[in-house]
Amino acid sequence: MCGIVGYVGKRDAQPILLNGLKRLEYRGYDSAGVATVDEGKLHLRRSVGKVNSLESALASTPALGHIGVAHTRWATHGGPSEKNAHPHLDASDRIAIVHNGIIENHGAIRQFLEKQGISFRSETDTESLAQLIGFFYEQTGDFLASVRQAIRDVRGTFGLVALCRDVPHSLIAARRGSPLIIGIGDGEFVVASDGSAIAEHTHRVVYLNDNELATLGPDGLQVTDLDQQSLEKTVDTLEVTLEEIELGGHEHHMHKEIHEQPQSLRGAMRGRLNFEEGVVWLGGLASLARDIPHVHRILLTGCGTAWHACLIGEYLFEELARIPTDVEYASELRYRNPIVEEGTIAIAVSQSGETADTMAALREVRMKGATALGIVNVVGSTIARETDAGVYLHVGAEIGVASTKAFTGAVAVLAMMATDLGRRRNLSSERTLEVMHALDDIPAQVETALETEDRMKSIAEWLVERDNCLYLGRGVNYPVALEGALKLKEVSYIHAEGMPAAEMNTVRLP
Repeated sequence: MCGIVGYVGKRDAQPILLNGLKRLEYRGYDSAGVATVDEGKLHLRRSVGKVNSLESALASTPALGHIGVAHTRWATHGGPSEKNAHPHLDASDRIAIVHNGIIENHGAIRQFLEKQGISFRSETDTESLAQLIGFFYEQTGDFLASVRQAIRDVRGTFGLVALCRDVPHSLIAARRGSPLIIGIGDGEFVVASDGSAIAEHTHRVVYLNDNELATLGPDGLQVTDLDQQSLEKTVDTLEVTLEEIELGGHEHHMHKEIHEQPQSLRGAMRGRLNFEEGVVWLGGLASLARDIPHVHRILLTGCGTAWHACLIGEYLFEELARIPTDVEYASELRYRNPIVEEGTIAIAVSQSGETADTMAALREVRMKGATALGIVNVVGSTIARETDAGVYLHVGAEIGVASTKAFTGAVAVLAMMATDLGRRRNLSSERTLEVMHALDDIPAQVETALETEDRMKSIAEWLVERDNCLYLGRGVNYPVALEGALKLKEVSYIHAEGMPAAEMNTVRLP
């Protein structure tokens, strides 16, 4: 849930970094910090609480310079405190890093470095990485080589951006399992963990892959792998617009995205329902059009809300396409030794396209011979790049943490995929058109449902004092009950569970 922003260029870094952090506030956090370099000095400011608290601290003692890194942290290793907030420094206070992910062997690294006389100042796993980079820098004096050596030695996941006061015009970014996007401007670079922090500056972006390092500075953008081999990167267009990330008169992003669902569903289906020919056209699957109808088994995988969409997909594929379908938690599938038969298609569902467990599960089943498809929302994301084919949701940027339009968009895409497969295998043209028209009617039906908002508010007032809620559903509505319960837990912290309706036994009290 943490957020990363980095900047190097001609402008003052502090306002760009702060504004970037504000764009990432929706992700949730408990502390924030910024580090810049100016005239050979490294300026560090950190605070507990909201970005506004950090901004107030910077008003009296600004962080000067044209290069800097910033971060919003959600406490994992070590509680929320100023000492545990990012950025973290090495022992010499020359190097600062911001980091998303988990360093799994941080204990061993800390123990090794403490034996070298290095004292730690926080409880975080991230500081072990900062100190390790600093340790290698003391030996080599080569900033890039020190970062490369450090990430060779760490186990776990990271998206990191580092700066060094001795190299005052360059940032180094690296990733393994945690997303980083580099925005390319006019003589400047903005690097972030989410495109919403880049959109107002540029739409020309490069996506880093795992185990790639990027140097950003006066010499432009240079990307290498762990073996120091130069890599050619494609410059993509960032799909996020400022209009999508602004509230537009809504109280918060989740409210906005609930009301965007009619529009987002139309976007997910636009150009894909061909009523004249009575077919569903999914261009992202065109390369596998001849192979997909001969599939013997479908394996759907995802986490959280995406997993619930997969459960609905199971009903759809078996009902419409008559293909045996299994659904697996990606977080469990990645650690198993799954049986992947010939003719298996694995479909990974992920709004961001960067969900670590889902990526790992997809790589596991693909290695065992499954054809890998992705259903993602973020163009150019890792899952989109690593799958054999796939379908974009096209529901627009989803800023709210509790997924709304990405869930309904994923269900719509799964329904279109099932209809397409069914038509190629067993569905009549009449039944196919019936399903297509039903899909086409859904956005208007959602608009009608949204007209009940005032009634929903009155029901919420009645429920607010309850401690437990049960959501019941039968058939395809059982996964919907699971998703409803998840949403209540996510946004209210009221305990809720989804159950199959037939499993709810009523006990009459005397």
